[in-house]
Parts: sequence; structure tokens; C-alpha cells
Amino acid sequence: MSDNIVCHKCNEAITKRMITALGKTWHPEHFLCRHCEEQIEDATFNIQNGEPVCNKCFVERYTYTCAGCKKPILERTICAMGESWHEDCFCCDGACKKPLANQSFYERDGKAYCKQDYEDLFAARCAKCEKPITDSAVIAMNVKWHRDCFRCNKCENPITTQTFKIDGDKPVCPACN
Repeated sequence: MSDNIVCHKCNEAITKRMITALGKTWHPEHFLCRHCEEQIEDATFNIQNGEPVCNKCFVERYTYTCAGCKKPILERTICAMGESWHEDCFCCDGACKKPLANQSFYERDGKAYCKQDYEDLFAARCAKCEKPITDSAVIAMNVKWHRDCFRCNKCENPITTQTFKIDGDKPVCPACN
């Protein structure tokens, strides 16, 4: 029985320099990329199906391209809106530009927005305070109101009935009518 170390590629004995990786040994000139068959000389390499892959082939064959910066994604991938993104590239398209990787987001016209920017840009506005309406609204006088903003223009009490008067484009409750 021989104690010779055998090359994984050529099955010949290795008597000088050798590369040990993936539980196997190779002559340095036989440690090749499984795709392009170029010698892998870098200290770092990739593995696919238990075989070595050079960095160039790995980027070409096994990585996604970031929808934001158009560069290969070599670390954690964010999959959102049918695209792949670097964590740092998946950001709000609104004013804040904050990363959205670990939070919910809103999509409109192929762009992602944080809750605040989405509401600031696209939510219906209250006829009284002009702030975004993010829950149910009162629709009266052909505009939308926060429930708490739909108040009598005279006594300032909330108008909770379905009937009210309009005085100079402002609602007036039945009691003040």
C-alpha cells in the first residue's frame, strides 16, 4: 500500500507543491476552474457543485446584477419588486433616501418608498389640515377630511351626522344651523 498523495485531476502522485482544498489535493497546475479550465491561482475561489470556480466565472454565471448600481451582487441579495439589489442600493426613492432592506415599503410606478415619504407624496390630503390621510376618511363637499378634522366651522364640534349645512365653503353642524 502506498502513502503517495494523488492529484484529484490526473491521479498521479504529488511529490512537490500541492494544493489542498475541498477535501482533495491537486498539482497546482491542475487546480482549474470547472468552467473555463483556467488555473486558479488566487488565494480565494468559489465553489459550485463541489468544484472550484474562478472569480470571473463565478460573477458571470452565479451572481445577480443589482437593479440599483448595475454591479454584480456578491453578498446578501435583496429581492424586491421583481429585481435583485445590494442591501445598500435598495433605498427609498422619496426625499429621505433611507435603506429599505429591513422594513416594509410601498411601491408606486416601479419605485420603492418608505411609509413616511409615500404618504407625503401620494396620500390623499385633508381639506382642513392638509396632512396625509392614512386611515379612513370623511368624504364631504367633494373632498376628503380626517374624521377629527371634519368639524363645525362655528362651534368646532365634530360633525357626526350625515346632514349638515355649508356656509361659505365650510361645514356647519345642524345645532349651529
